[in-house]
Amino acid sequence: MRKPVLSPTALPLLALALLAACHKGGDAPDANATDVPQALATVAAGKAVENQIGTPVKDRVATIGLLNKRNNLVQDLVLKSGEARRVGNVVVKLATCEKTLPWERPPETGAFVQLFVEERAKPSDPLAWHKVFSGWLFKNSPAVNVVEHPVYDVWVKDCAMKFPGEEEDPKDFAPASKAAKAAGSASTAAAAAATPAPAPSPAEPAPPPD
Repeated sequence: MRKPVLSPTALPLLALALLAACHKGGDAPDANATDVPQALATVAAGKAVENQIGTPVKDRVATIGLLNKRNNLVQDLVLKSGEARRVGNVVVKLATCEKTLPWERPPETGAFVQLFVEERAKPSDPLAWHKVFSGWLFKNSPAVNVVEHPVYDVWVKDCAMKFPGEEEDPKDFAPASKAAKAAGSASTAAAAAATPAPAPSPAEPAPPPD
């Protein structure tokens, strides 16, 4: 039996049909979408342990770096504890962040992060959100936990939290201290200048001649 031969004009139609089959079950991801799907916003990441000292968990803010390996685009996402942010077909969710105590060495900054990506497991599958990472990431020890995804990567850049006794910035207090010392020195000099000099003692009378 003779096999059918496709004409050159039929090849473009076949290519379109195959492309349509690949997109069956959903459209392409929206690269400009920013709305976090409700199903992902409610995903529990585990209950954060509240420390006895330091900024409460609900008030901590982390800066998470997000890399798109396709175009080498890096973005900084500033997230509060429990907040999620969507960038196109990626959702990054922060459970909490943590810092070592000021006297602990070596210092470390960590954050519990979840990464969701809207993609197809196979070309014939519909678009769906997949959790590709959930765990602690550490700024100074990135090899402890690695995000394994061919396109996206996330890492910890900072955790905004403080412990009792920490100053905003010690340098901010130095000028005020110097000004106070200068003012004290000026006051002392002015007080010394205002104090009248002691009157000279009267000269003793010369002895009478012999």
